[in-house]
Amino acid sequence: MKRIVTIQDISCVGKCSLTVALPIISAMGVETAVVPTAVLSTHTMFKNFTFRDLSTDIPLIQKHWKEEKINFDSIYTGYLGSIEQIDMLKDFFKEFKTPDNFIFIDPVMGDNGKLYTGFNQEFADEMAKLCNLADIVVPNLTEASYMLHKEYKENYTEEEIKELLIELSNLGPNKVVLTGVSFKENELGVMSYDKQTNQFFTYFREKINVKYHGTGDIFASTLVGALVNEKSLEEALKIAVDYVWETINDTYIEKKEDAYGVNFESKIPYLINRINM
Repeated sequence: MKRIVTIQDISCVGKCSLTVALPIISAMGVETAVVPTAVLSTHTMFKNFTFRDLSTDIPLIQKHWKEEKINFDSIYTGYLGSIEQIDMLKDFFKEFKTPDNFIFIDPVMGDNGKLYTGFNQEFADEMAKLCNLADIVVPNLTEASYMLHKEYKENYTEEEIKELLIELSNLGPNKVVLTGVSFKENELGVMSYDKQTNQFFTYFREKINVKYHGTGDIFASTLVGALVNEKSLEEALKIAVDYVWETINDTYIEKKEDAYGVNFESKIPYLINRINM
Protein backbone atom coordinates (compact mmCIF):
# COMPACT_ATOMS: atom_id res chain seq x y z
CA MET A 1 0.00 0.00 0.00
CA LYS A 2 1.26 3.46 -0.86
CA ARG A 3 1.75 6.05 1.87
CA ILE A 4 1.33 9.83 2.03
CA VAL A 5 2.45 11.97 4.96
CA THR A 6 0.38 15.11 5.38
CA ILE A 7 1.66 17.96 7.51
CA GLN A 8 -1.01 20.41 8.67
CA ASP A 9 -3.19 21.38 11.62
CA ILE A 10 -6.04 19.66 13.42
CA SER A 11 -9.15 21.82 13.69
CA CYS A 12 -11.26 19.91 16.19
CA VAL A 13 -14.53 21.29 14.78
CA GLY A 14 -14.79 22.44 11.20
CA LYS A 15 -14.13 20.28 8.17
CA CYS A 16 -10.65 21.22 6.99
CA SER A 17 -6.97 20.31 7.27
CA LEU A 18 -6.28 16.91 8.82
CA THR A 19 -9.93 16.14 9.57
CA VAL A 20 -10.60 16.01 5.82
CA ALA A 21 -7.16 14.92 4.56
CA LEU A 22 -7.06 11.75 6.65
CA PRO A 23 -10.47 10.31 5.67
CA ILE A 24 -10.29 11.38 2.03
CA ILE A 25 -6.82 10.02 1.29
CA SER A 26 -7.56 6.83 3.26
CA ALA A 27 -10.78 6.32 1.26
CA MET A 28 -8.66 6.51 -1.90
CA GLY A 29 -6.73 3.43 -0.75
CA VAL A 30 -3.60 5.22 0.45
CA GLU A 31 -2.11 4.94 3.94
CA THR A 32 -2.11 8.38 5.55
CA ALA A 33 0.57 9.36 8.06
CA VAL A 34 0.14 12.72 9.80
CA VAL A 35 2.30 15.41 11.37
CA PRO A 36 -0.01 17.82 13.25
CA THR A 37 1.35 21.37 13.17
CA ALA A 38 -1.18 22.79 15.64
CA VAL A 39 -4.44 21.97 17.41
CA LEU A 40 -7.31 24.45 17.11
CA SER A 41 -10.68 24.19 18.83
CA THR A 42 -12.34 25.13 15.54
CA HIS A 43 -11.22 26.39 12.18
CA THR A 44 -10.34 30.08 12.00
CA MET A 45 -13.69 31.29 10.66
CA PHE A 46 -15.13 30.83 14.16
CA LYS A 47 -14.55 33.52 16.78
CA ASN A 48 -12.43 32.98 19.90
CA PHE A 49 -10.88 29.72 18.72
CA THR A 50 -8.06 28.19 20.77
CA PHE A 51 -4.66 27.49 19.22
CA ARG A 52 -1.88 25.22 20.49
CA ASP A 53 1.39 25.25 18.57
CA LEU A 54 2.96 21.81 18.08
CA SER A 55 6.23 22.97 16.52
CA THR A 56 8.41 21.29 19.15
CA ASP A 57 6.96 17.89 18.20
CA ILE A 58 7.85 18.09 14.50
CA PRO A 59 11.63 17.42 14.77
CA LEU A 60 10.99 14.66 17.32
CA ILE A 61 8.58 12.90 14.96
CA GLN A 62 11.05 13.36 12.12
CA LYS A 63 13.90 11.85 14.14
CA HIS A 64 11.87 8.81 15.17
CA TRP A 65 10.67 8.17 11.61
CA LYS A 66 14.24 8.29 10.29
CA GLU A 67 15.29 5.78 12.93
CA GLU A 68 12.43 3.52 11.82
CA LYS A 69 13.36 4.00 8.13
CA ILE A 70 9.81 5.06 7.22
CA ASN A 71 9.33 6.20 3.61
CA PHE A 72 6.58 8.04 1.79
CA ASP A 73 5.24 8.17 -1.76
CA SER A 74 4.34 11.84 -1.28
CA ILE A 75 4.93 14.58 1.26
CA TYR A 76 1.87 16.85 1.39
CA THR A 77 1.84 20.10 3.36
CA GLY A 78 -1.13 22.28 4.22
CA TYR A 79 -1.68 24.85 6.97
CA LEU A 80 1.57 25.78 8.72
CA GLY A 81 1.28 27.92 11.81
CA SER A 82 4.53 29.92 11.69
CA ILE A 83 7.69 30.79 9.80
CA GLU A 84 9.54 28.51 12.22
CA GLN A 85 7.49 25.59 10.95
CA ILE A 86 8.36 26.48 7.37
CA ASP A 87 12.04 26.30 8.32
CA MET A 88 11.48 22.93 10.00
CA LEU A 89 9.89 21.55 6.85
CA LYS A 90 12.90 22.45 4.77
CA ASP A 91 14.85 19.99 6.90
CA PHE A 92 11.99 17.47 6.84
CA PHE A 93 12.02 17.55 3.02
CA LYS A 94 15.77 16.91 2.94
CA GLU A 95 15.33 13.86 5.17
CA PHE A 96 12.39 12.25 3.36
CA LYS A 97 12.55 13.37 -0.29
CA THR A 98 13.65 10.57 -2.60
CA PRO A 99 13.92 10.18 -6.40
CA ASP A 100 10.71 8.12 -6.26
CA ASN A 101 8.38 10.46 -4.33
CA PHE A 102 7.10 14.00 -4.76
CA ILE A 103 6.57 17.05 -2.56
CA PHE A 104 3.10 18.59 -2.82
CA ILE A 105 2.56 22.01 -1.21
CA ASP A 106 -0.79 23.66 -0.61
CA PRO A 107 0.39 27.09 0.63
CA VAL A 108 -2.61 27.69 2.88
CA MET A 109 -2.63 31.28 4.11
CA GLY A 110 -5.51 33.28 2.63
CA ASP A 111 -8.54 33.65 0.37
CA ASN A 112 -10.70 36.32 -1.23
CA GLY A 113 -7.78 38.74 -1.42
CA LYS A 114 -6.86 38.61 2.29
CA LEU A 115 -4.49 36.60 4.45
CA TYR A 116 -5.89 34.49 7.28
CA THR A 117 -5.52 35.56 10.91
CA GLY A 118 -1.89 35.40 12.05
CA PHE A 119 -0.25 35.62 8.60
CA ASN A 120 1.55 38.52 6.93
CA GLN A 121 3.67 39.28 3.87
CA GLU A 122 6.81 37.92 5.56
CA PHE A 123 5.08 34.57 5.99
CA ALA A 124 4.05 34.60 2.32
CA ASP A 125 7.64 35.32 1.29
CA GLU A 126 8.92 32.38 3.32
CA MET A 127 6.22 30.15 1.89
CA ALA A 128 7.38 31.13 -1.60
CA LYS A 129 10.89 29.96 -0.64
CA LEU A 130 9.49 26.64 0.59
CA CYS A 131 7.79 26.20 -2.78
CA ASN A 132 11.26 26.13 -4.31
CA LEU A 133 11.57 22.61 -2.88
CA ALA A 134 8.20 21.40 -4.19
CA ASP A 135 7.32 19.30 -7.21
CA ILE A 136 3.71 20.52 -7.23
CA VAL A 137 2.11 23.61 -5.66
CA VAL A 138 -1.62 24.38 -5.54
CA PRO A 139 -2.26 27.97 -4.41
CA ASN A 140 -5.47 29.90 -4.85
CA LEU A 141 -5.36 33.34 -6.45
CA THR A 142 -4.90 35.13 -3.12
CA GLU A 143 -1.95 32.97 -2.10
CA ALA A 144 -0.36 33.28 -5.53
CA SER A 145 -0.71 37.05 -5.45
CA TYR A 146 0.96 37.36 -2.05
CA MET A 147 3.81 34.98 -2.90
CA LEU A 148 4.52 36.84 -6.15
CA HIS A 149 3.88 40.36 -4.78
CA LYS A 150 1.14 40.85 -7.34
CA GLU A 151 -2.05 42.86 -7.03
CA TYR A 152 -4.99 40.56 -6.25
CA LYS A 153 -7.61 40.73 -8.99
CA GLU A 154 -11.12 39.37 -9.08
CA ASN A 155 -11.31 39.92 -12.83
CA TYR A 156 -8.50 38.75 -15.09
CA THR A 157 -7.81 37.36 -18.53
CA GLU A 158 -6.68 33.89 -19.46
CA GLU A 159 -3.30 35.32 -20.45
CA GLU A 160 -2.88 36.91 -17.02
CA ILE A 161 -3.53 33.54 -15.35
CA LYS A 162 -1.01 31.87 -17.64
CA GLU A 163 1.56 34.50 -16.67
CA LEU A 164 0.86 33.86 -12.97
CA LEU A 165 1.32 30.13 -13.46
CA ILE A 166 4.65 30.60 -15.23
CA GLU A 167 5.86 32.95 -12.49
CA LEU A 168 4.81 30.43 -9.83
CA SER A 169 6.73 27.70 -11.66
CA ASN A 170 9.78 29.97 -11.57
CA LEU A 171 9.70 29.64 -7.78
CA GLY A 172 10.81 26.03 -8.32
CA PRO A 173 8.01 23.50 -8.88
CA ASN A 174 7.60 21.74 -12.22
CA LYS A 175 3.81 21.61 -11.89
CA VAL A 176 1.55 24.42 -10.68
CA VAL A 177 -2.21 24.48 -10.19
CA LEU A 178 -4.22 27.67 -9.60
CA THR A 179 -7.57 27.06 -7.91
CA GLY A 180 -10.67 29.24 -7.99
CA VAL A 181 -10.13 30.26 -11.62
CA SER A 182 -13.03 31.47 -13.77
CA PHE A 183 -13.17 32.92 -17.26
CA LYS A 184 -16.97 32.92 -17.53
CA GLU A 185 -19.55 34.07 -15.01
CA ASN A 186 -21.21 30.66 -14.72
CA GLU A 187 -18.10 28.48 -14.34
CA LEU A 188 -15.37 27.88 -11.77
CA GLY A 189 -12.41 25.54 -11.71
CA VAL A 190 -8.65 25.26 -12.09
CA MET A 191 -5.83 25.97 -14.49
CA SER A 192 -2.52 24.13 -14.38
CA TYR A 193 0.90 24.49 -15.96
CA ASP A 194 3.54 21.84 -16.54
CA LYS A 195 6.94 23.50 -16.90
CA GLN A 196 8.56 20.41 -18.40
CA THR A 197 6.08 20.15 -21.27
CA ASN A 198 5.12 23.85 -21.38
CA GLN A 199 1.47 22.75 -21.41
CA PHE A 200 -1.53 24.44 -19.78
CA PHE A 201 -4.71 22.63 -18.76
CA THR A 202 -8.09 23.96 -17.64
CA TYR A 203 -11.09 22.24 -16.13
CA PHE A 204 -14.32 23.91 -15.03
CA ARG A 205 -17.69 23.03 -13.56
CA GLU A 206 -20.90 25.00 -13.26
CA LYS A 207 -20.48 27.66 -10.58
CA ILE A 208 -22.65 27.26 -7.48
CA ASN A 209 -23.09 30.70 -5.92
CA VAL A 210 -22.13 29.82 -2.35
CA LYS A 211 -18.89 29.80 -0.40
CA TYR A 212 -18.00 27.07 2.08
CA HIS A 213 -14.92 26.78 4.26
CA GLY A 214 -12.50 23.88 3.73
CA THR A 215 -13.10 23.15 0.05
CA GLY A 216 -9.49 24.00 -0.80
CA ASP A 217 -8.27 21.35 1.66
CA ILE A 218 -10.68 18.82 0.16
CA PHE A 219 -9.44 19.66 -3.33
CA ALA A 220 -5.75 19.36 -2.38
CA SER A 221 -6.25 16.10 -0.47
CA THR A 222 -8.18 14.56 -3.38
CA LEU A 223 -5.61 15.73 -5.91
CA VAL A 224 -2.59 14.32 -4.07
CA GLY A 225 -4.45 11.06 -3.43
CA ALA A 226 -5.27 10.71 -7.12
CA LEU A 227 -1.68 11.44 -8.12
CA VAL A 228 -0.34 8.79 -5.75
CA ASN A 229 -2.88 6.45 -7.35
CA GLU A 230 -0.90 7.08 -10.56
CA LYS A 231 -3.49 9.25 -12.28
CA SER A 232 -2.08 11.86 -14.66
CA LEU A 233 -2.24 15.46 -13.49
CA GLU A 234 -5.14 16.12 -15.88
CA GLU A 235 -7.08 13.05 -14.68
CA ALA A 236 -6.37 13.90 -11.04
CA LEU A 237 -7.55 17.49 -11.51
CA LYS A 238 -10.83 16.33 -13.03
CA ILE A 239 -11.42 13.93 -10.12
CA ALA A 240 -10.60 16.61 -7.53
CA VAL A 241 -12.73 19.34 -9.13
CA ASP A 242 -15.66 16.97 -9.65
CA TYR A 243 -15.52 15.66 -6.08
CA VAL A 244 -15.40 19.17 -4.61
CA TRP A 245 -18.34 20.17 -6.84
CA GLU A 246 -20.34 17.17 -5.63
CA THR A 247 -19.68 18.04 -1.97
CA ILE A 248 -20.65 21.68 -2.48
CA ASN A 249 -23.80 20.78 -4.41
CA ASP A 250 -24.90 18.27 -1.76
CA THR A 251 -24.40 20.89 0.96
CA TYR A 252 -26.19 23.57 -1.08
CA ILE A 253 -29.21 21.32 -1.67
CA GLU A 254 -29.46 20.86 2.10
CA LYS A 255 -29.48 24.69 2.46
CA LYS A 256 -26.76 24.31 5.08
CA GLU A 257 -25.33 27.47 6.65
CA ASP A 258 -21.58 27.90 6.22
CA ALA A 259 -19.63 27.27 9.40
CA TYR A 260 -18.58 23.65 9.57
CA GLY A 261 -17.85 23.02 5.89
CA VAL A 262 -19.29 20.80 3.19
CA ASN A 263 -20.82 17.31 3.22
CA PHE A 264 -17.70 15.56 1.95
CA GLU A 265 -18.56 12.40 3.91
CA SER A 266 -21.76 11.66 1.97
CA LYS A 267 -19.85 11.80 -1.33
CA ILE A 268 -16.97 9.48 -0.39
CA PRO A 269 -18.65 6.57 -2.26
CA TYR A 270 -18.62 8.79 -5.38
CA LEU A 271 -14.90 9.45 -4.84
CA ILE A 272 -14.07 5.76 -4.38
CA ASN A 273 -15.91 4.96 -7.60
CA ARG A 274 -14.03 7.68 -9.50
CA ILE A 275 -10.60 6.65 -8.27
CA ASN A 276 -11.25 3.03 -9.27
CA MET A 277 -12.48 3.81 -12.78
